[in-house]
Amino acid sequence: MKLTALFASGLGLFAWAASAMPLEERDDEAPQTVHLTFHGGPASYNLTLLADGNYYQTNNELSVSIIEAPDYNAFYQCQFETVNEATLASSISPAGVNQILVGPPTPITAVRCEGMCVHTWGECYRNNQYVGPCCSGYCAATRCRPWVYTTV
Repeated sequence: MKLTALFASGLGLFAWAASAMPLEERDDEAPQTVHLTFHGGPASYNLTLLADGNYYQTNNELSVSIIEAPDYNAFYQCQFETVNEATLASSISPAGVNQILVGPPTPITAVRCEGMCVHTWGECYRNNQYVGPCCSGYCAATRCRPWVYTTV
């Protein structure tokens, strides 16, 4: 009887310790890379930055009306510093790319992003535990699905 109780206690301790472990191994010193494209009329420019919580200057005076974020959940995980007051709205392009609409168009002076997101077809849930938001799409049946499906 004592052996069974000892075994059950040990098994319970093991289960508790396993549940406290992170769901995935991540290198905390390597923040996710964010690629953004800023559009203003026929002109555009690209900015690549790290989602490390630091502000990155754009060094561009283009009045931006659309920001494309193909590989990061920028609307929810980034802050955009603007020259003039502007409203930002989340949108999806016909091709299925995350967009942020800027109105009225204004120059973006700096961007700050932090956190991580799960790429398309990655696991947004693992063992009934939430892993993170989808970078470009939605979570369904434990996987990040693209906004737009293409047929081959």
